[in-house]
Amino acid sequence: MKETLNQIFYGNTVLHYLVVFGSMLLLWIVWRLIKKWLIRFVVSLTAKTQSNIDNLLVDAARNFILPYVYLFFQYRIFQQLNLSPEIEKILSVAAMLVTTYFVVRLIIYSTQHLITETMKARNEPEQRIKQVVGMLLVFKVLVWGGGLVMLVDNLGYNVTTIIAGLGVGGIAIALAAQNILTDLFSYIVIFFDKPFEIGDFITANNFSGTVEKIGIKTSHVRSPDGQQLVMPNTEMVKSVIQNFKRLEKRRVVFMVGVVYETPAEKLRSIPSIAEQIILAVDHAEFARAHFKSFGDFSLNFEIVYFVDSPDYTLYMDTHQQICLLLFEKFQQAGIDFAYPTQVVLLNNGEKEAAPAENKAVWTKTSAVQ
Repeated sequence: MKETLNQIFYGNTVLHYLVVFGSMLLLWIVWRLIKKWLIRFVVSLTAKTQSNIDNLLVDAARNFILPYVYLFFQYRIFQQLNLSPEIEKILSVAAMLVTTYFVVRLIIYSTQHLITETMKARNEPEQRIKQVVGMLLVFKVLVWGGGLVMLVDNLGYNVTTIIAGLGVGGIAIALAAQNILTDLFSYIVIFFDKPFEIGDFITANNFSGTVEKIGIKTSHVRSPDGQQLVMPNTEMVKSVIQNFKRLEKRRVVFMVGVVYETPAEKLRSIPSIAEQIILAVDHAEFARAHFKSFGDFSLNFEIVYFVDSPDYTLYMDTHQQICLLLFEKFQQAGIDFAYPTQVVLLNNGEKEAAPAENKAVWTKTSAVQ
């Protein structure tokens, strides 16, 4: 038995092989127990806390740190054997590949989840979280690129030439794809500056609609008539954007014109009539009402009020109700609305009034014979 254990195969005794592979088996059993009992126990503890940071740490340890530690110790145990230089080199390269993989994955995982958890803690909408996940694609490419360069450097290759070549190639690619890069930077500006979000009704470049999607290159806007407008992010960032969804309340200014024949007493009563009507309407806040100007065919009153909601339908319903009540009150008070009229003075001094056809102003002319 002793002779059998002392027999040498490929530079190692049978006993040495048994010790190494027994150690690897024992490490595997310990790993399974840790994974089954310890991690499960820690997960049950972190589930009782309100913070998600501890859950993130546990997930990172379970998915990246502990597997890497397990493979590292297995590698160190296997190295106790007397191995040929070729096998040593293969194992060394494999170890560097595994290390690069786990380090890059850990950096990407931690960064992505820290950002998303921070956004959730700030009650950011789900659409913005999806946007930042898509934007992290560039970050992932950079991290993987850096990991590959470090791997090549650790393998003993001169990366200076590679980096220089990548620099020249990067400049060429940047020049060829400058429009795409410009849109990408515009997307980053939109994300951080937040001039609009998905669901907002906006006006940009003389186009209006509801934002449906904010992509890396373009944003999709649904116009009121149902058309989908695909707008480049660069053009949207350059333009003046009106975001109607962020209105806290709407300021409404409209004119009311009455005929010149209206008595002065009734003219003085018009501001108070408008105030009483607006104060009686829900969601309306009276601001002012004034006799503003003498028009070509009307005495003009400017009325200003606020609607305490950004909802456009509510604004239209409120304004319609106010206009109808004004019409009813003016009828009851005997106040006539003005309309484009032409007055002709006859040679006997009498007036003859008739609606002006296709005229927007009231004119006075004299008939001379």
